[in-house]
Amino acid sequence: MADSPTLFLTNYFQSRVGKIAIVTMDNGEDYKKPNTFAEKALVSLHEAMNKIEADKELKGMMLCGKHYIFAAGADLMQVPFINTFEQGRQIGAAGHAAMKRIMDLKIPTLAAINGAALGGGLEIALYCNYRTVSKAVPAIGFPECFLGLIPGWGGSSLTPRLIGPEKALELIVYNALNQNRLIDGTKAFQMGLADRLFDAVEFFDESLALLERIIEGSETIERKPPDVSKLSSHVQQAHSFVDMKVHGAAPAPYRAIELVKGACDLGRAIGECFEEEDKALGDLIKSRQCKAGVYSFDLIQRRAKKPVGRPEDVKPRPIKKIGIVGAGLMASQLALLFLRRYGVPVVMKDIKQEFLDKGLGYVKGELQALASKQRLTQAKADHLFHILIGTLDWQDFTDCDFVIEAVFEEMTVKQDVFAQAEEVISPECILATNTSSLSITEMSSKLKHPERVVGFHFFNPVAILPLLEIIKGEKTDDVTLATAFAIAKKIKKTAILVKDSPAFLVNRILTKLLSDCFEIVDEGADFMLVDDAALDLGLPMAPFDLLALVGPAVAFHVLETCHRAWPERFPINEHLRQLVNAKVGSIYQGFGPGKTLNPKVAEIWAGRPQKEFLKEEILDKLLTSLTVEIDLCLREKVVADPKDVDTAMILGAGWPFFNGGITLYLDVVGYTPKVLQKVFFSI
Repeated sequence: MADSPTLFLTNYFQSRVGKIAIVTMDNGEDYKKPNTFAEKALVSLHEAMNKIEADKELKGMMLCGKHYIFAAGADLMQVPFINTFEQGRQIGAAGHAAMKRIMDLKIPTLAAINGAALGGGLEIALYCNYRTVSKAVPAIGFPECFLGLIPGWGGSSLTPRLIGPEKALELIVYNALNQNRLIDGTKAFQMGLADRLFDAVEFFDESLALLERIIEGSETIERKPPDVSKLSSHVQQAHSFVDMKVHGAAPAPYRAIELVKGACDLGRAIGECFEEEDKALGDLIKSRQCKAGVYSFDLIQRRAKKPVGRPEDVKPRPIKKIGIVGAGLMASQLALLFLRRYGVPVVMKDIKQEFLDKGLGYVKGELQALASKQRLTQAKADHLFHILIGTLDWQDFTDCDFVIEAVFEEMTVKQDVFAQAEEVISPECILATNTSSLSITEMSSKLKHPERVVGFHFFNPVAILPLLEIIKGEKTDDVTLATAFAIAKKIKKTAILVKDSPAFLVNRILTKLLSDCFEIVDEGADFMLVDDAALDLGLPMAPFDLLALVGPAVAFHVLETCHRAWPERFPINEHLRQLVNAKVGSIYQGFGPGKTLNPKVAEIWAGRPQKEFLKEEILDKLLTSLTVEIDLCLREKVVADPKDVDTAMILGAGWPFFNGGITLYLDVVGYTPKVLQKVFFSI
């Protein structure tokens, strides 16, 4: 059943200064289905403007959304059906034609941004003369470049003319490519997107009263003209940022920069700027990157919210107290996450007071930082730290409902931790492990109740990466699994069910990629050339930079796990072993364009053969190997569907949205037909 179209519903208010039109965008659904703009919405906007233009008694117009939602922009689900430049250009022109009618009204217009305003939802507000925003609005922004598009209904042109190129580029380019970062109502006001910031309780009334004062002339909105004096510098910096993020693999952010630059020619007619947006949409909306971005968006926003494998009709257990074994960096991040999302007592245990003090200090410091940034009140931060309990005694775990271990990545250590925990916890308490590669079944094999053990593989940094691999052991029961999925939802992680298989899914794929990179280097390729070849995929980080982030010792441990299972496909790299034994943490000295090869690395790899490689040759080898490995993962039922692979790689490994998930990418660029004589989506 198709979603209800968004309509522009017009009502009238007889104010003390005369008749005011109040136009409400509403699709008839609750806040869980935001207003979006498809063809019927634009028709409805034209109809509303016809009424307003014909009513000579009107003194002003206020535009608002339904409860909690202003508007979320264009209906992206139409994008896959657009295949020509002219189709894309016409979509841009249709949006401009409808929204510009607001700009052309002869009466004062005010957009009251009462809820989330994204993409076209923010753009339509820019056509009004004035804007107010509620302090309660959680999400405002332009996600288009994240999806392979540009703000094409006025956003790329009107934004820089309102707030200047620096802030416009922040909204349109920087935020979009920083994992689609959004701003709240307060930040929107501070940036100059809105003229007034009001409390949520009185927002509608305050906005209407402001419009009344504007109509009668008792209040004037003053704005500084946009500062375009440093335009060239801002444009150059934005280009450098985009190069670092996508390495030329996605055209949309580059096009957005040029549109912002063009709009900053303040003598240019706005209509000309809109025409350039139309052309950009015509080029981009039919591109592979845009269609892939929309696929990714639909994957994350819809499919991932109903994970495959979650037991139906099984009631999860309530969680009133949480235990964490370990006080290292990962354990401390988990403590902070559970405190913030659950707000229940969390007990953190380690074997030495000095380790415990360090972990507690980390959590306290992070809570204080959140309070200083006003993301938490000081009272809330103090309360959360107060309910964090540090202990050396297992007895403090007796009333826990959920216990997760984050100790040293060694089977015997983890088995011992679980055995000690089982002696004190209740029969209903769930035991979870944050192992990155070890068998859940083996880990629980010596317990009296292995059915309550489940894998909970987080990705580092925990606060940023949204993926959670939930691993079902051979004896994990449905109540445990249902509770695991409920916990994932509560802590705002996207969960996928993964088979108990060596290194699970994401780490297996990344280990294969890194193993192949080392093999190519061993054959004579330059480290930086291998990294550059991989970056042509638009990856957020080159493989050998990722190695430094993960740590060579951790990477080698996962490689050993995979090698034991599949020795031919995951050979032990002796140079990597030497790197770990020498305690060398990074392939390079420095980071970014000026980095150089670490002399210790050059010494370890001295004597290898010298061979010239082309980037295309390296990339072909990497992608061929990944195609085979992902196919094996699917054949082995590590996950249920290629879309689970895509979800996992996007949310756990930073695979670019504009490449649409790794299986779709391998299909589209021809590797699955070439290597496997099929496509993943036929599975």
